[in-house]
Amino acid sequence: MNTILLLTLSNIFMTVAWYGHLAYGRAWPLWKAILVSWLIALLEYCLAVPANRLGYGEFSGFQLKIIQEVVTLLVFIGFATTMLKEKLAWNYLLAFLFMGLAAFFAFAFKVPAPSA
Repeated sequence: MNTILLLTLSNIFMTVAWYGHLAYGRAWPLWKAILVSWLIALLEYCLAVPANRLGYGEFSGFQLKIIQEVVTLLVFIGFATTMLKEKLAWNYLLAFLFMGLAAFFAFAFKVPAPSA
């Protein structure tokens, strides 16, 4: 559970780093948007690296990546609808549903443990 919590927190920072300037920094010069984004992304790395270290072994590398992608989509849905004021259209929901189905298949069957 620590892994998923850390991945969620890291994804919140990364979403703000990548897309936050669209909501609150549109008037900034590009260099400032890049610099602020990099500083926020540093915090993301400080959470993502421990999340992956803690989770590897409990989850495979493939599973960690799939968890990260599902968390990214959930965080982005919240960000896009609240901060960017975008509507969540049916086709986006259907696309996310298919990605959720892919995540199900990644975890539904036993996979070999990672080699040491």
